[in-house]
Amino acid sequence: MPLFDSEFLKKLEYLSIVSRRVFRGSLLAQRRTTQLGGGIEFADHREYTPGDDFRYLDWNVYARFDELLLKRFQEEEDLHVYILLDASRSMEFGDPPKFDYARRVAAALAYIALADLDRVGVVAFAGDVVADFPLTRGKARILPLLKFLEALAPDRDATDLSRVAAGFVHRNQRRGLAVVVSDFYDPGGFERGLDILRHHRYEPHVIQIHDKREADPRLLGDLELIDVESGAGQKVTVTEKNLRQYRRIFDQFQESLKHYCSANGVGCTRTATDVPFDELILRMMRVAGALQ
Repeated sequence: MPLFDSEFLKKLEYLSIVSRRVFRGSLLAQRRTTQLGGGIEFADHREYTPGDDFRYLDWNVYARFDELLLKRFQEEEDLHVYILLDASRSMEFGDPPKFDYARRVAAALAYIALADLDRVGVVAFAGDVVADFPLTRGKARILPLLKFLEALAPDRDATDLSRVAAGFVHRNQRRGLAVVVSDFYDPGGFERGLDILRHHRYEPHVIQIHDKREADPRLLGDLELIDVESGAGQKVTVTEKNLRQYRRIFDQFQESLKHYCSANGVGCTRTATDVPFDELILRMMRVAGALQ
């Protein structure tokens, strides 16, 4: 079954329409930045200095108060959206594979942003960047972006978000929204990578994906467990006590990411792969709409 079939494209268009109705723009439009310039929305005044353009003088203020003040306007900037997509070994796991689900989520967010004329780039990573789709703009660019996503395959390396983020923030590019789509199974910990993004004035948003069998495995008896990130194997005997301990550790990991995001003002969306991708995007819209 193709990753992006005609039914998938119909869902993307529906999500884009809903997003524009909800936000009068895209799902991400509330994060759009403004600068003072020659736009149309009044911002404030400043004193006139020789050489300023007379067209921006506020003649009403001059007539009433005999003061020369210049009008300043807000100029809207297009939003730069960077989607950092985890392509590490652990993303192969699941039914559907977490990597397939992550690519559909990435495609949906990219489509919504491109339809609103935001600039979108995709960085696939594992231990380092493995593939790059440079910043692009316009709805017509969705097909090349989908081809890029469809051609990706999980890398053999484990996740190293801190290394990837350290390289990413030193690129010659404008700051923007950095959406990290991952299971966050980073042997070195996810915190450092997100810290780097925040400290370099990017705005991270976390989308954490897991398979329901990772949350509640049904394994008992003598088994050989394989670490999906490192590939290391270990023979163990799994008991009910082991399973309870595992579930506790898994829940603690989930909560640690949630706590980090809450404490640092980072957007956080968590989901299992059995949730349809379009329902997840609609849920994100509802949450974002409630925060406006």
